[in-house]
Amino acid sequence: MRGFVDALEPVHRLAEASTGFVWRLATDGGHGVCVVDDADGPAFCNVSVWRDHPTLHAFVYRGDHGRLVRARARWFVATRQPSTALWWVRAGTRPTVGDALRRLQHLRDHGPEPRAFGVRRRFTPDGRPEHR
Repeated sequence: MRGFVDALEPVHRLAEASTGFVWRLATDGGHGVCVVDDADGPAFCNVSVWRDHPTLHAFVYRGDHGRLVRARARWFVATRQPSTALWWVRAGTRPTVGDALRRLQHLRDHGPEPRAFGVRRRFTPDGRPEHR
């Protein structure tokens, strides 16, 4: 886990300097990754707010963070899918870990819809399906 832990702070700084970044959840220790109980055991939960999907996508899959995403098998076992939930929030909203877990469970139970969706099938802020 050393590589993962050592990358946390640089990745947070990179996110905060990225176009489209709005906010991230930070714990008392300053990091934004929380450990939660999932049906399959402990899981990491990371909550952040971005202006739109293109800027989030650029951060997650391009550059230094993308390199770490591609190397995740070094540190993690396969996660029950879907493992990422996206949803639109009003300006100024700061989602909690509980909000994120409820949205993820909704996505797992009902599939992608405006309340919670994934990276492949998204919705616009007004609830219409987004076409790629």
